[in-house]
Amino acid sequence: MAIVDTTVPITSASCDRMIREIVGVYPFCRSEVLTNTVFQRPVRTLVIGNGSRKVLYTAAHHANEWITALVLLRFAEELAEAIASDDAIYGVPARLLAQSSTIYMVPMVDPDGVDLVVGAIPPQSPSFLAAQILASSFPEIPFPAGWKANLVGVDLNLNYPAGWLQAREIKFAQGFDRPAPRDFVGRAPLNQLETRALAGYTQTLDPALVLAYHTQGRVIYWQFRDYFVPGAEELGRRFAAASGYSLEETPYASSFAGFKDWFIQDYRRPGYTIEVGEGENPLPLSQFDQIYRENIGILTIAAAPDLAES
Repeated sequence: MAIVDTTVPITSASCDRMIREIVGVYPFCRSEVLTNTVFQRPVRTLVIGNGSRKVLYTAAHHANEWITALVLLRFAEELAEAIASDDAIYGVPARLLAQSSTIYMVPMVDPDGVDLVVGAIPPQSPSFLAAQILASSFPEIPFPAGWKANLVGVDLNLNYPAGWLQAREIKFAQGFDRPAPRDFVGRAPLNQLETRALAGYTQTLDPALVLAYHTQGRVIYWQFRDYFVPGAEELGRRFAAASGYSLEETPYASSFAGFKDWFIQDYRRPGYTIEVGEGENPLPLSQFDQIYRENIGILTIAAAPDLAES
């Protein structure tokens, strides 16, 4: 029986439970808590492999993009099962992949926000009521379905020191100059527990590549400003071919202060934002199987570009 349940929306509690169950069933997997949020929900990792190539996959940076957490968890479970049974994943022998690479995953960067969107926070609780009051200043954004931020109203993918002042100028001009359901950059870069923990984890790992999973549009973004990263466009084209997604430049209004932006700027290594699915966020679970089929190639190729099929 599968550990990862893709038939119901994921919550912070179910994410934490599924990670711990994967580690329990497959002892070569491991996990740690990077931080606990202001509301004491864990931001937990899941690690598979012992190889020299380190890659970091992240998801659910935004609350109403929670379906991306399930993508990473399904991949982790299928990879672990393939390792245990000496099978292949996306045509790559799983044990060989685990010997050549180490895959570090943070499936749910924003557990507080996710719980708000999926209904895991009781409507009469103080945190729900506080979010509802905050959202009332932005009536054009559906509540809670349109919520992208963490529970204190900071958009976690606009909180990194990579053009943060430009992001601030753009978002303030759009009216997001205070805590909001989306697009508020915070009072300073990395002033949120979640972003500070993920940046610190990245610095500790020193990975060869990062993936940041978002929804929607079936698009891969691979650039930040005019930084040149050798091989990044070529690898992005392999991702596009494997997924059927388009490889595009990030729109100007969204091109600053994100996690992959900061990684490209500071490390001059490949970083990608993967926008899965199509429609209105949060995407329905009826799209999950297609999204997963489209992304298993990206997740495998990123970990083992020399092993995976082109």
